[in-house]
Amino acid sequence: MVEWFLNLSPTMQALLATCFTWGVTAAGAACVFLTKQVSKIFLDSMLAFAGGVMIAASYWSLLAPAIEMSQGKDIPVWVPPLVGFLGGGVFMRLIDKVLPHLHKGLEASEAEGIKTSLQRTTLLVLAVTLHNIPEGMAVGVAFGALAYDLPSASLAGAISLALGIGIQNFPEGFAISMPLRREGLSQWKSFQLGQLSGMVEPVAGVIGAAMVLVAQPILPYALSFAAGAMIFVVVEEVIPEAQRSGETDITTMSAMLGFAVMMVLDVALG
Repeated sequence: MVEWFLNLSPTMQALLATCFTWGVTAAGAACVFLTKQVSKIFLDSMLAFAGGVMIAASYWSLLAPAIEMSQGKDIPVWVPPLVGFLGGGVFMRLIDKVLPHLHKGLEASEAEGIKTSLQRTTLLVLAVTLHNIPEGMAVGVAFGALAYDLPSASLAGAISLALGIGIQNFPEGFAISMPLRREGLSQWKSFQLGQLSGMVEPVAGVIGAAMVLVAQPILPYALSFAAGAMIFVVVEEVIPEAQRSGETDITTMSAMLGFAVMMVLDVALG
């Protein structure tokens, strides 16, 4: 099985890896079949944990390799990671302004993006889908980088990133399906909508891998772009949502635990 995976193209590896992360989202959403009521602080802690994983992945798996790949070029080493990082943030800001979405705990009138008549449940799912775009892109870029046999791009590092994103996708799937269940949706409908939010990851993953396969020079930009996009999502949405319960100490420690888990994964495997 391992040898078969190694012989696949980077694009196919990215597709399979992001299908795995999507599957973990579905596993988290499937918890809705086990229970209907979960404390808000527990949901917020899981979301904060996911945010910690995303922060760690942004540096250890994306920015650090991007900085290393930028060395020895005709431009200052900080230029590609800076341009890519800020570009990722601007890109997510534009999507945030356009894509209709609603964060959990808010009224339908507080939905962001363009005005729409979409149902509240659909807007809630779109909010989590927004999180998953940079995650899928990050995994895709990491696997696409393997095509160039660079010292800073390893299969173990790409796999650790996929594992980390998968780990944090479990609480994300859980955190979207459970509120939908509490709002009166059936178990099956809540599960369907919860796992649907992760469907964008394989699409974003293949696009990310294809981008860097087209042109090697954009690789450090692409890695830092994915990092900037993820940091934007964490700062603009994940952490504020996780802190809404008021139990800031618990959610802060959950975020630190998520960071620590991803750091260990990346250092141990990468």
